[in-house]
Amino acid sequence: MRNQNETAGDSRSRSTGAVAKGRAEHQERMSKLRRLRDEQGRQPSLDKGATEQTKGVKLAGAEQSAEPSPARDERKSDTGQWEEIWTKENLTQAKKRVERNGGAAGIDGMTAKELRPYLKEHRLEIKEALESGKYRPNPVKRVEIAKPDGGVREIGIPTVIDRLLQQAIAQVLTPIYEQKFSAHSYGFRPGRSAHDAVKAAQEYAQEGKEWVVDIDLEKFFDRVNHDMLMARIAREVKDKRVLKLIRADQNSGVMINGVKMGTDEGTPQGGPLSPLLSNIILDDLDKELERRGHKFVRYADDCNIYVKTERAGGRVMESVRKFLEEKLKLKVNQKKSKVEKVNRVKFLGFSFYKRKGEVLVRVAGRRLERFHTKLRQLTKRTRSGKIEDSIQEINVYTVGWIGYYRLARTPSVYERLDGWIRRRLRQMNWKRWKRGTTRYKELVKLGVPKWYAQEGAGGTSPWRMAASPVINQALSNGYFRNLGLKSVKIRYQELCLA
Repeated sequence: MRNQNETAGDSRSRSTGAVAKGRAEHQERMSKLRRLRDEQGRQPSLDKGATEQTKGVKLAGAEQSAEPSPARDERKSDTGQWEEIWTKENLTQAKKRVERNGGAAGIDGMTAKELRPYLKEHRLEIKEALESGKYRPNPVKRVEIAKPDGGVREIGIPTVIDRLLQQAIAQVLTPIYEQKFSAHSYGFRPGRSAHDAVKAAQEYAQEGKEWVVDIDLEKFFDRVNHDMLMARIAREVKDKRVLKLIRADQNSGVMINGVKMGTDEGTPQGGPLSPLLSNIILDDLDKELERRGHKFVRYADDCNIYVKTERAGGRVMESVRKFLEEKLKLKVNQKKSKVEKVNRVKFLGFSFYKRKGEVLVRVAGRRLERFHTKLRQLTKRTRSGKIEDSIQEINVYTVGWIGYYRLARTPSVYERLDGWIRRRLRQMNWKRWKRGTTRYKELVKLGVPKWYAQEGAGGTSPWRMAASPVINQALSNGYFRNLGLKSVKIRYQELCLA
């Protein structure tokens, strides 16, 4: 039996002699690599190497033969995907992206700021583990985030090292799949945005397709079938090393209260690779809808199909439900999925309305409610600290908010929001003055005549007093403008002209 194993070749032998021979060859190659790098004046790095001379050198584990198998060499030459992922340029870009995104630490507690020092010390270990096939992604850290409409959303936070590797993979695979993805898909794709999706939906409604099949996938990211996902990835990714690492990511498990739980399905939200994988699995839905000739818009797991009649919408809903559940093994949320008139459907925070035959976009009612809720928190009457600090926090929120909702051409709504914010600030100021004598003195300081200041010093309702003429005169629009308060309406106008 020993003779048979030796004849079978070094790449598959597990005998002691073969291992010893592999170690000797590995050491010889490492010696050659060091001499090569010394001649070129280069230091070892995490990437696969930029020169043709170093590409063939493997940093394999001691238990593995130093000679790669012919099949493995063939895959490398055919695809080069594995090598491209670990090039210095790609890893540098991925590292910068991970550092820029920051985010919470994974189960090991390492933050994005600690990534560079860690790589300087451990990059060769990581490289060798990847090359030998021994690298195992860590379980993700389970975190629950409250949804604005109630309930919680579960996300999985990978370790910083796993985020780096996922980002590097995503950067190489994204251009490959971008050529294949549907033009009706907008979520998490370069050069596409939620605004583009809303504009496309607006166009379909304007064409007369005023009924919407609004499909809601129940716990989509938790229900993705791993085998179906990997089969679809393998359509474009031929390098088995890449496939193996992606599969390991999906099977890495989740850590809940210190206990590791296995994951037989699902692709946890929170990792850089998750958005691409979600688009890959749902691309089959896109292709099926295109084959049927439907007008639709999909943003991640939000999919709206536009039809002319309610009856047609019912038929489409049933057939698409069957496709999703039978072909993709996903579950449609029957309670939240519906067929509705276009003006009653909320899509990505926007809704539609008709005026003089034209379909227009506005901010969805619930999103306006969230705006008011947030501003109430920032302008509590009992809040301490400088008014300037409160205004700074308000600016950060409102500038970001209008940056997204500028698509809604509703300047009158933004003007009302400006007035409401100023009234909240007046209320907060008036409440802080506490006593009537203090209010009187402060109003006089602000230029209010003494006889008029007496009127503003009384009262029991801060909200009612914030709307009174005397308080509006003392704490005028110009007063808050001088303190740095930014106008939502003016910022909207600036963005429209940009």
